[in-house]
Amino acid sequence: MTKDPISGKGTSGAVLRPNHLRSEKSPYLLQHAYNPVQWYPWGEEAFEAARKEDKPIFLSVGYSTCHWCHVMAHESFEDKAVAALMNQAFICIKVDREERPDIDQMYMSAAQAMTGRGGWPLTIIMTPDKKPFFAATYIPKTGRFGQAGMMEIIPRIKEIWEKNREELLGSADKILDYLKQKQSWPSNQAAAANLDASFLARGYEALDSIYDPQNGGFGTAPKFPTPHNLFFLLRHWHRTGDKHALQMVEAILQAMRTGGIYDHVGFGFHRYSTDAQWLVPHFEKMLYDQALMAIAYTECHQATGKEEYARTAREILEYGLRDMTSPQGGFFSAEDADSEGEEGKFYAWMVEELIETLDKEEFKLLIRLFDVHESGNFEKGRNILRLRSSLGDAASVLKISERDLHDLLEKIRAKLFLVREKRVHPLKDDKILTDWNGLMIAALARAAQALHEEKYATAAIKAADFILEKMQTADGRLLHRYRGEAAISANLDDYAFLIWGLLDLYETVFNLKYLKAALELNQVMMLHFWDKDQGGFFFSADDSEALLLRKKEFYDGAIPSGNSIAMLNLLRLMHLTGQSELEDWAWDLAHSFAASGEQPLGHSMLLCSLDYALGPASEIALVGSLQDAGIIAMLQAIRSRFLPNKSIVLVCGEEIGEIAPFTKNLVQVEGKTTAYVCTDHVCSLPTTSPEKMIKLFA
Repeated sequence: MTKDPISGKGTSGAVLRPNHLRSEKSPYLLQHAYNPVQWYPWGEEAFEAARKEDKPIFLSVGYSTCHWCHVMAHESFEDKAVAALMNQAFICIKVDREERPDIDQMYMSAAQAMTGRGGWPLTIIMTPDKKPFFAATYIPKTGRFGQAGMMEIIPRIKEIWEKNREELLGSADKILDYLKQKQSWPSNQAAAANLDASFLARGYEALDSIYDPQNGGFGTAPKFPTPHNLFFLLRHWHRTGDKHALQMVEAILQAMRTGGIYDHVGFGFHRYSTDAQWLVPHFEKMLYDQALMAIAYTECHQATGKEEYARTAREILEYGLRDMTSPQGGFFSAEDADSEGEEGKFYAWMVEELIETLDKEEFKLLIRLFDVHESGNFEKGRNILRLRSSLGDAASVLKISERDLHDLLEKIRAKLFLVREKRVHPLKDDKILTDWNGLMIAALARAAQALHEEKYATAAIKAADFILEKMQTADGRLLHRYRGEAAISANLDDYAFLIWGLLDLYETVFNLKYLKAALELNQVMMLHFWDKDQGGFFFSADDSEALLLRKKEFYDGAIPSGNSIAMLNLLRLMHLTGQSELEDWAWDLAHSFAASGEQPLGHSMLLCSLDYALGPASEIALVGSLQDAGIIAMLQAIRSRFLPNKSIVLVCGEEIGEIAPFTKNLVQVEGKTTAYVCTDHVCSLPTTSPEKMIKLFA
């Protein structure tokens, strides 16, 4: 029976009894608060119940906008027969992976070790002392296509638990031993010595080997945006001049922008494409995708000067500011794929709806530009809007300017948007996460610089101030989640991503408050997350809840790893402050990664950090006021170019000298705005010319 998670009423009007999730803050957990399954949140109450009742634990991990999580919930967790079996055999725990990524990471590693695959919903069955012995993702209610269902699996596991428990316990111990061995590795000085430009070249070759020249992107279906791959390709192009690297970036960004993975009506990117052609997306929208994709388009605009990339960056951020911003200034987490029980219903169109909304000439233009069919290109005769070609190519065929074509298309889009707004909207997960907000702050700050949009800087300031005021404790520690109240100890990503955002924000508005906050948070991160034995950062703090394993992750998934970003932050902070020990920490982190024996592929953001570490990298000190015409001209010269490995401080007043002592004796030359440029620890003579300044490091 479908239920209203707020009222607890089923579709028939019957009042459903709540389980232990009723008082939780997570939208995902609240979706399950009236299931007949007696769910517990993760906590000692659940584990004590498992020990007392001598039952294994059924752990289900998902998130509120996950389509297959909804499917499994409707098929099994809302079904009284399945729930009765679950309640009889297990103590059942629900976890929101976005609230507790530490739990998700640990048990996802176990699932991948046991089954060779992972994803959500994640299903783990484990002992009362948290050791897993069974793993799966989505499980149907009953068996089909050779896959056992919940109705078959539950009685079988219950029988083994009761009659042959030693087998399960032995299996659990072996799995845990394997995960512990995988987490530890010996020192590898030879591998560390190979962290040079050749390692970057291997990373480029690995990406090039899986590039799809036909459709853009990497590999085959499903295809994820993974914008950090594009960040690295842009840096490889900048370092080597290899035009193919830039061509790949442009082809991928164009393919995604024209594809169905992009929301052509409301803007922003869906989570991934189910096919190789970028046509049919998995429709949920994640805040982190919007942030990282906005950065990718902004950087490509800086690299090429092409307006099409700037336009897309603006559109992504328009979506974020319009639909994903809380009244307090923080950014919400995600929007669901489903509405009215159907995936993609909010986003897809019947031809009849398009005809009713547009006039005849507009509809004719629409079907020339978009891959729209009377029979549909998606389920139930509906159409996902996908451009047949880039606007530039379409404008050439139509023999009009690209600007005029864009204006015509904007009128069509505005009409469709107004009609679509009347539809039932997908659920919005309105929790505010520190790590994802850090990414959005970085995206807004970078766009404010490159696109000269003050409103982006204003939004970044508001979000940063909210996090620092509402999601930080009196002793300087961050909290991970805000939904009415801040809670849950912050993880590595929270610190690393927020520091990234604060550094970009400082270099946008030059308010020392943000540089100071970044330094202070970096000190907290070093104190509580650094692995003193093998280097690198653990995902959880030394005083966080003790799990079976304290994970340390270098791999870049849908978002970059906290270690990759932390390394880049350490290097940038060194250049901004002159604290040379920060560079030593960065190299220790890189050596820890090298000792793990992992290959470059899958670590694109760490490659970006290594690119910065290897240099050339520059620090630029600009002496003058932010309002000076000379400062404005110099910043314009820097920000209009793709110059990834540089840091900028503004020397105006004495306070900056306390943070960056190397700036104390920097003065203006002949009373003019002056730039001091140092590259790879070698400083050039000061200059008052923006053109000469750029030649010193560009």
